[in-house]
Amino acid sequence: MLTWFLLLLLCFIGQSSEEQRQADEVKIGAIFSFGTTNGKVARIAMEAAVQDVNSDPSLLGGRKLALTLHDSNYSGFLGIIGALQFMETDTVAVIGPQSSVMAHVLSHLVNELHVPLLSFTALDPTLSPLQYPYFIQTAPNDLFLMTAVADIISYFQYREVVAIFSDDDQGQNSIVALGDKLAERRCKISYKAILPPEPLSSRDLIVAELVKVMSMESRVIVLHTLSITGLKVFQIAQELGMMTSGYVWIATSWLSSTLDSTSVSPKVASSIQGALTLRSHTPDSPKKRAFSSRWKKLSNGSIALNAYGLYAYDTVWMIAYAVKEFFDHGGKITYSNDSNLNSFAGETMNLAALSIFDGGNQLLSNILKTNMTGVSGHIAFNADRSMSRPSFDVLNVVGKGLLRQIGYWCNYSGLSNVPPESLYAKPANRSSSSQRLDQVIWPGKTTKIPRGWVFPDNGRPLRIGVPRRVGYKAFVSEEEGTGVVHGYCIDVFLAAVKCLPYPVPHKFIMFGDGHKNPSYSQLVNMITADVFDAAVGDISIVTNRTKILDFTQPYIDSGLVVVVHVKKIKSIAWSFLRPFTPLMWGVIGAFCLLVGAVVWILEHKFNDEFRGPPKKQAVTILWFSFSTIFGAPRENTVSTLGRFVLLIWLFVILIITSSYTASLTSFLTVQQLSSSIQGIESLVTSNDAIGYQVGSFAENYLFEEVNIAKSRLVPLGSPEEYADALEQGRVAAVVDERPYVDEFLSTYCGFQKVGPEFTRSGWGFAFPRDSPLAVDMSTAILQLSENGELEKIRKKWLNRKACGGESSSADSERVLLKSFWGLFLICGVTCCFALLVYFCFMLHQFKRHFPELTQRSTSGRTRISHSVRLKKFLSFIDEKAEISANRLKRKRMEMENPSIS
Repeated sequence: MLTWFLLLLLCFIGQSSEEQRQADEVKIGAIFSFGTTNGKVARIAMEAAVQDVNSDPSLLGGRKLALTLHDSNYSGFLGIIGALQFMETDTVAVIGPQSSVMAHVLSHLVNELHVPLLSFTALDPTLSPLQYPYFIQTAPNDLFLMTAVADIISYFQYREVVAIFSDDDQGQNSIVALGDKLAERRCKISYKAILPPEPLSSRDLIVAELVKVMSMESRVIVLHTLSITGLKVFQIAQELGMMTSGYVWIATSWLSSTLDSTSVSPKVASSIQGALTLRSHTPDSPKKRAFSSRWKKLSNGSIALNAYGLYAYDTVWMIAYAVKEFFDHGGKITYSNDSNLNSFAGETMNLAALSIFDGGNQLLSNILKTNMTGVSGHIAFNADRSMSRPSFDVLNVVGKGLLRQIGYWCNYSGLSNVPPESLYAKPANRSSSSQRLDQVIWPGKTTKIPRGWVFPDNGRPLRIGVPRRVGYKAFVSEEEGTGVVHGYCIDVFLAAVKCLPYPVPHKFIMFGDGHKNPSYSQLVNMITADVFDAAVGDISIVTNRTKILDFTQPYIDSGLVVVVHVKKIKSIAWSFLRPFTPLMWGVIGAFCLLVGAVVWILEHKFNDEFRGPPKKQAVTILWFSFSTIFGAPRENTVSTLGRFVLLIWLFVILIITSSYTASLTSFLTVQQLSSSIQGIESLVTSNDAIGYQVGSFAENYLFEEVNIAKSRLVPLGSPEEYADALEQGRVAAVVDERPYVDEFLSTYCGFQKVGPEFTRSGWGFAFPRDSPLAVDMSTAILQLSENGELEKIRKKWLNRKACGGESSSADSERVLLKSFWGLFLICGVTCCFALLVYFCFMLHQFKRHFPELTQRSTSGRTRISHSVRLKKFLSFIDEKAEISANRLKRKRMEMENPSIS
């Protein structure tokens, strides 16, 4: 009996001590694939952190952290099983999982049971805190990583990249983020090579994708996978010749963590030489140095420390500080049943054993309030739960797999060659001029920055489509027998190619049957169909073509113009009157008479040549008026006012006669339109037939934009057809592009342009969308324009000496009154002013000569009437100046000596 009592007592004591031990433990779990590089490093770092936390009994109030590790071994299923086991054992937080695929799944579980899930490797940017509130990323997520990659690509001025990535959540979503960041910088992902996730990717699958990548135009490759697949890709790429000069490889942080923690074979080191990679930046600090010095002892030299080891160590401390805060505020680790799982009670899976952590929300809040300095640097969370001040080291892989730092990236100021922590005290500056990286040693051990692209199909010669024209062969043509292609457009293209800093292998392929001009729309469409790689010739840059292709800078201006037939004006007896309109002739005649009359008035009293019988004076006025047209008149002018008026009138006459002479000369040689067409407006309103060049965009423009019926449009194939159709009247006008028209008019007389150029465009070379060659060729064309080479080529091929001349007609060349109204106004004002001054002067003289007529009578004499005064005033004006002067002199003498009278 005593024996049974002792046994029961021992069992009770043992059970009580076990319960007390469990109560003194704070359980946390970790789910990783511990066979991977990051898994091995994380395991050592987390165990070291737990030991350091537990070495300070006061931290958790006498409690200890108990870390339980679960190896998922690349298996999502095993990862789920491990998480369920943790949830059954009252775990307060879980570190992991290693992959974002598992993070998406396990986040639903921890959301239900209120257990924080912290990961420093599952960095998928789409793991949103709104959808997964209990999931926390304790390292900068891949959105910042891809922003850094995009900045590097933009820094080296690359416009297209190829992305190689694993077909999992983190790979896919990170590449989507990269595409978005590249688009912000006017770059893009031209091809996505998708590989199976580890450990399913095989050599054959990798070879198949890399062969496709080799045929692409872009030579900038972003590799975003895990370490095993990534190293396979590099080795196979080297075998295929893709690690030579000209290629740019940017590996994400997987490569730096692999090289930081493990040594690679010489073969592997050779395959990654010249690649760029990134590493999460962890600033130097005493804590980091102390932990790094302990690492060799902690790992027994089995593996080296990398950035993920630092984040693993700090993640444990984040949990420890959050738990401490939880206990300091009276929190207790308790669990309650999940009502959603009651229906599963008694089932074989025992899901009812899963319980909700009552303090989970408070612990989560404490973690998000973290503000500490760990071995990885300052740790805090932004409002969106991203790590504050994310930054990366930019590294270049050099010989023997060594990493050489060439700069830094931080979200605050972009790329720089100084540590990010020294920039936060300065204003943010992300301008392109402030971005800096040190020199890179690229694949092929060259320091010359690769161009970043080659011609498609691994550098085969460009297939350039060239229109086989029937007419206007000065622009582009093929020599019979030799097959040599030449012409203005070809010379411009070849000159631009010579300006490029790299060779452009190419071959010209003629397009068209040679019997009629080919369709230029079909020619450019064959670029999109991959029949041609480019098109060179007299190709107009129009809207519908720019929607599917990229064009270079225009190398010649163009636009649609109207050409009509002209004929010589027949000379008639009255041709000399045509320069001026009837109204103009009438105004000239009126002003001649006006000026003659004004000068007669001003000169009549003082000048004998303007005196005499009325008939003689009338003849003098007429003669003086019209003789001024041919020069200075015979009669002299003696009065100041008369000379002033005559001077102004002679200036007006000079301008009028000069204009008359020029206009008459033009009329004697001018050509007259053989139709009423004056430009595109009159052409639209008429019902006449309109010619256009076969293959030109003019047909579609006239039909679709100007709404001219197709029944009115007549196709013409050569300049000879132009001339015949216009001369024979089969078409009233021809609508074509200005360069063609200039060539036509330089060869054929009797035709001319009418109206203004009614479209604005140019000719350019066509390339596929987003072709980098189009940009480089545009730069080369601008260079040719600036150095005068483009003008030399034009003079070599194109004759701009027009035979016909510019648009003119009899009516449009006539001088209108509105062209001279200002001169006539000046002349009229001068005449009025002179008359006003003259009559004021005469009135003053009249008062001196006849004071008795101008002063009011103070006696009783009879007042003199106004009519008498006016007659006396007019006779005074008509009187000769000498007579008036003598009379005034005699009056003065009589007043001085009355006896004389």
